[in-house]
Amino acid sequence: MKAITDWTTKEVFKWVHGNHLVYNCCWEDPRLDREVMRLGADDEVVLITSAGCNALDYALDEPRRIHAVDMNFRQNALLELKRAGIRALEFEEFFSLFGSGGHPEFPKWYQQRLRAHLGDRAREYWDRREHYFSHQEGAGSFYHRGTTGRFAQWLVYYLKWARVYADALRLFAATSVEEQRQIYFGSIRDRLWHPAMKRALRTDAVLSLLGVPKAQREHLERTCACTVADFMEACMEAVFTRLPTADNYFWRLYLFGRYSKECCPGYLQQENFERLKGGLVEKIEVHTTDLTGFLKNHPGTFSHFVLLDHMDWLSHAQPRSLAEEWQAIVDRARSGARVLWRSGGAVVDFVDPIRVLFRGQVRRMGDLLSYDRDTAVECQTRDRVHTYGSFSIADLPA
Repeated sequence: MKAITDWTTKEVFKWVHGNHLVYNCCWEDPRLDREVMRLGADDEVVLITSAGCNALDYALDEPRRIHAVDMNFRQNALLELKRAGIRALEFEEFFSLFGSGGHPEFPKWYQQRLRAHLGDRAREYWDRREHYFSHQEGAGSFYHRGTTGRFAQWLVYYLKWARVYADALRLFAATSVEEQRQIYFGSIRDRLWHPAMKRALRTDAVLSLLGVPKAQREHLERTCACTVADFMEACMEAVFTRLPTADNYFWRLYLFGRYSKECCPGYLQQENFERLKGGLVEKIEVHTTDLTGFLKNHPGTFSHFVLLDHMDWLSHAQPRSLAEEWQAIVDRARSGARVLWRSGGAVVDFVDPIRVLFRGQVRRMGDLLSYDRDTAVECQTRDRVHTYGSFSIADLPA
């Protein structure tokens, strides 16, 4: 029976990630990334694309080049559409799409102004999905598209069923963290964490919609010594009772289905949009391949690598591929390159044992990497998303 369950779980995850746009927004806090990367004019960054929001934010620090790499061409198609919008639209038009989640004029804008800026595969994808952005604000928002968008929509339905949705919105009108605590503990917590919610978060099918494979769930439960439901309850408590909601655009988007101009990613702020339009967006290149393939086939060296949380899955499903990936990183890294990653687990125990060839000698990654654990832990406490068990900052030898 366990073998059947494992096979079914694996196939559901493959179906979700192999056939759908998964992420309609990035779920990693770029403020922390930019703070610890300290990008400069000579830097070249490699990151996993996700929804492309963070690549656009990184570009505001004016590195030489940003390479957005993703195996799922749909994720790259989304970043390409954002780049096209920055090049061809005015700010209010752009914000109506990627801030408010749609505009009835989108089909016309797409055909007349955006389509020509897309690569062939992205053009083919969006040709069939103009309806993703063609609705009025608040009705059929783009941010209810993709599998994480469907989960966000389901979450809103659940909050309304649990009679806490209005109180959840009040969290974003609170003027202090103390007021947030009073709302959360007084009106939300007990009704939000209904047994039905906890049961749903124990199923791999639901977690697959969030991009969480079984291997990551098991790693989280093993290293955090709690269930995913308990972990998520602790995360949400931290977000809403210890951090101000005023600039938490991640959770605002999930609850409202749109950003506001006061609470949105950096690339959606008008001043930054104009800087991107003025040339910074051209620093971003998009590559549809796996990270190892990109590193082996692209010339040059790189100063920063942003790996998100994909190693949680790769370490379990394809450990040999993970070792090949780290060999490729070591081979193409500049002296002293910085690597960032996140994990669902509180402890990452699968990187340090990997052995690579470095400067003619076989070395353990744990002996090569210099970790800045204090900064990583301090950043983790300020993370506005707060859905990861750990954040890692590590440097390769100079």
